[in-house]
Amino acid sequence: MACISFLSLFLLAIFFSATAKQTYIVHMKHSSKPQSFVTHNDWYASSLQSVTSSSDSLLYTYNAAFPGFAASLDPEEAESLRKSEAVLDVYEDTVYSLHTTRTPQFLGLNTDFGLFDGHNTLDIDQASHDVIIGVLDTGVWPESKSFDDTGMPEIPSRWKGECDSGKGFSRKLCNKKLIGARYFSKGYHMASGGSYLKNPKENESPRDQDGHGTHTASTAAGSQVANASLLGYASGIARGMATHARLASYKVCWSTGCFGSDILAGMDRAIADGVDVLSLSLGGGSAPYYRDTIAIGAFAAMERGIFVSCSAGNSGPNKATLANVAPWITTVGAGTLDRDFPAYAVLGNRNRFTGVSLYSGKGMGKKPVGLIYNKGNNSSSSSNLCLPGSLEPALVRGKVVVCDRGINARVEKGVVVRDAGGIGMILANTEVSGEELVADSHLLPAVSVGRKAGDMIREYVKSHPNPTAVLSFGGTVLNVRPSPVVAAFSSRGPNLVTPQILKPDLIGPGVNILAAWSQAVGPIGLEKDTRKTQFNIMSGTSMSCPHISGVAALLKAAHPRWSPSAIKSALMTTAYVVDNTNSPLRDAGSVTGAPSNPWAHGSGHVDPHKALSPGLVYDISTDDYVTFLCSLGYSLDHVQAIVKRPNVTCSRKFSDPGELNYPSFSVVFAGKRVVRRYTRELTNVGKAGSVYEVAVTAPSAVVVKVKPTKLVFRNIGDKLRYTVTFVAKKGANEAARYEFGSIAWRNAQHQVKSPVAFAWTQL
Repeated sequence: MACISFLSLFLLAIFFSATAKQTYIVHMKHSSKPQSFVTHNDWYASSLQSVTSSSDSLLYTYNAAFPGFAASLDPEEAESLRKSEAVLDVYEDTVYSLHTTRTPQFLGLNTDFGLFDGHNTLDIDQASHDVIIGVLDTGVWPESKSFDDTGMPEIPSRWKGECDSGKGFSRKLCNKKLIGARYFSKGYHMASGGSYLKNPKENESPRDQDGHGTHTASTAAGSQVANASLLGYASGIARGMATHARLASYKVCWSTGCFGSDILAGMDRAIADGVDVLSLSLGGGSAPYYRDTIAIGAFAAMERGIFVSCSAGNSGPNKATLANVAPWITTVGAGTLDRDFPAYAVLGNRNRFTGVSLYSGKGMGKKPVGLIYNKGNNSSSSSNLCLPGSLEPALVRGKVVVCDRGINARVEKGVVVRDAGGIGMILANTEVSGEELVADSHLLPAVSVGRKAGDMIREYVKSHPNPTAVLSFGGTVLNVRPSPVVAAFSSRGPNLVTPQILKPDLIGPGVNILAAWSQAVGPIGLEKDTRKTQFNIMSGTSMSCPHISGVAALLKAAHPRWSPSAIKSALMTTAYVVDNTNSPLRDAGSVTGAPSNPWAHGSGHVDPHKALSPGLVYDISTDDYVTFLCSLGYSLDHVQAIVKRPNVTCSRKFSDPGELNYPSFSVVFAGKRVVRRYTRELTNVGKAGSVYEVAVTAPSAVVVKVKPTKLVFRNIGDKLRYTVTFVAKKGANEAARYEFGSIAWRNAQHQVKSPVAFAWTQL
């Protein structure tokens, strides 16, 4: 017995020793490599061997994104590395999550518009062949018609990428459209402890088993596909934003999430491969930039002239919920299209409520059936939410069930109702979701309604002795007004990492977006959905991000010498803030129906036409970003961790991080500081001899003065500065905590507009 007990303890010790290991990202001082090592990779391997004897500890070495490596270590080994003079930082791997074809027409990108403010579209299409968009996501379904390469010329000779072979994926599946497909899974393997081997749905290859990556890639640059639809909805021509651009897929997301070590490896490879645009529809919470994997990789990309677009997150309408807020990243929120999928719920009292749905089955007929809503007397009851196992079949069978939105997935609620014997569902918003409606391809007849309609339906069920309902479906409707509307789920400012930088930067279409889909999964992504479709309709800032990535590719094609910050400036300063009823943009997340504000929509909704010819741009150099980082109170090591320059001394700093030459303003009046003064520099990318005059809108609590009030640009490429002074009036902070305004430089051809956010407290 003693021997058995000792053996058990010994085995347990081995087990806990093994399980204590996890992935760490190790940031090395690039310039500290001893001359005895031929390459940095040799140095990294030696550094790792100095703290561990394990031969398989090294997961990745990084070069382009940042100097360092990812390794499997226990806490003691990580701490030993952290003490090394050659190591800048060591931190645990982070898990990020996905921020889950009428769009081109809605944005004015249909194929017959002739000239783009002086740019011939044929020239832009031709130039787009040389632009490469890298998409970091769940992989790609290469057989999709959206990746057809008919008519495309040879792959640019500068391209260094390739296609990885793997389970269910051959290198031959890539072509002149999809020119790269790689996968990165070592961080996922380490975190899953081998459980991935038991997951039959997890392909060790670039193949997309989820659908998300195929959707985002085709949104950015999918080829034109006729007769595209989701089971008959949104029928028409599907196409990406930059139909002639090239695509490269980097699979960094798996069934349990997207691990920072894998993301960094994907970014590292994409930079080395030669992409021009990086699109990441994923993110996590807020963190200092030196601990933000995506921010670090994006900085390296920006240095090499690569435009980086990231989703803002789906945690709205709550404030301060943004992800990906580094100023060298374009942070994208979501808005609606002018297309809808109406569905109707008619109650026994003849009240008719309009909602949305993508249900495509035979329907439930015209005969009303029983309607049930069970809030429950017990506070722990979850039947109102239709969580798995919460519904009693005896009560539900043959009826339409009212389910409150929240907690579990919208489509899962429908499956729960169906499995309990229900024949229909009304998915009713609560106060959290407000009036935002997102259509889903439910497995049973289902209608989603807003909070106000939901409250009336819930009250009808409670008060009527024999409540009934019948559901019907209206297909696809175009030219919806008002649109766009800011999506309630779109994450909001203020920016908690750097309050002086206004985020998000802008919004794009992100609600009910039709794009290509993986054949490995049904449209709702649940195991019980056995349907197959070549296209799917999805919502999220995941969908708005690749719209901006694709438009950025068009700008890169039209203006190949523009920096990433110039492209971002063009997108931001030309964005619009009125809807198709000529009213201020509305916010689906507003309980009071108030208009949207720059914490929700940034500079506004993207306008590709105007972005191609912005007149003026706010350009930002790498040195400017270094000065910005030096103004944040970071240590030199932390700044070096981001910028990867050994000679950074932070001798130059801004007195305020808001002095960065950003295309928007975020003015924080903290404590006794009631005056803020910023200088901005504009570069003329329009005509020689252009003259602009300033127009200011400001809340009554702030005085705004701009000097000079007129800018005369004699030549193309001229740079002129202006200074703006913001003065908070005495007692203003008692009346309001935040307000908004704008500064615009105008002439007959252009309006270069910047939103301004004011806050009277340290955010």
